[in-house]
Amino acid sequence: MQTADLLKKVRKIEIKARGLSSHLFTGGYHSAFKGRGMSFSEVRLYYPGDDVRAIDWNVTARTGEPYIKVFEEERENTVMLLVDLSGSTAFGSHAQFKEEYLTELCAVLAFSAIANNDKVGVVLFSDRIELFIPPKKGKQHILRIIREILSAKPSGRGTDLAGALRFMHNVLKKRSVCFLLSDFLADRYEDALRILANRHDCIGIHCWDMLERDLPDVGVLRVADAESGEQAWLDTTSTRLRHQYQHTFEVHRSATQAMFRRAGADFLSLCTNQPYVRALLRFFAQRSKIVAHG
Repeated sequence: MQTADLLKKVRKIEIKARGLSSHLFTGGYHSAFKGRGMSFSEVRLYYPGDDVRAIDWNVTARTGEPYIKVFEEERENTVMLLVDLSGSTAFGSHAQFKEEYLTELCAVLAFSAIANNDKVGVVLFSDRIELFIPPKKGKQHILRIIREILSAKPSGRGTDLAGALRFMHNVLKKRSVCFLLSDFLADRYEDALRILANRHDCIGIHCWDMLERDLPDVGVLRVADAESGEQAWLDTTSTRLRHQYQHTFEVHRSATQAMFRRAGADFLSLCTNQPYVRALLRFFAQRSKIVAHG
């Protein structure tokens, strides 16, 4: 992609993402994620009914009147985006490839995060770590993240999700919010997911295309695995084959969701023909209720 074309595409995504992120922010992003803890805000006069454990004895002794310490939640979070660049994401039958859909999702989440004064970082991976951008604040930092995702030319074609999760765990020193954006066409990563989710707030965003669930009846097709290159012939006129194809997809999606739940992580499944903002708004609203009662 030429530099001028890249900048034009970054600008287009920025305009769209900033508009959508304002809906997400007012619609629940702010309240969907807990801050890191409580920090001292001020002291004020004690009123009947206040917790006596909050009395500031030094100020009380100095003034001769009871004062209490007031604390407020530290809202600032660190948000990490773990983004799958494997060969299977370069696929699409709708208006967008999965990789384009994931890029827009990253942009919307990133702009929502900086509106909340959060830091944002990114890990791009395939069957290896392709790029790590440490978390920072600011619009220019977000534009760099979008630019890097759009211009990425991954060295690998496969998917090492376990390795990416372990890398994330090793580089994050403080509790963070981790969005894992992938089609999750990988295996043997449950242990790594559980370890990461035990320390951090993890949300898996499963991105898929309609053709990965619904095989059309279009005769005999030669298909190729985007990651391994392995090819096969499929007779799509077979009703049994099409039903089995759909069943295999649903089993995989259900198994992935169950794995995230076992790990104590959230899971959101999105098709590339689905408006993701509406789905994210519902997700944040559900999270807000859990946080409020947590």
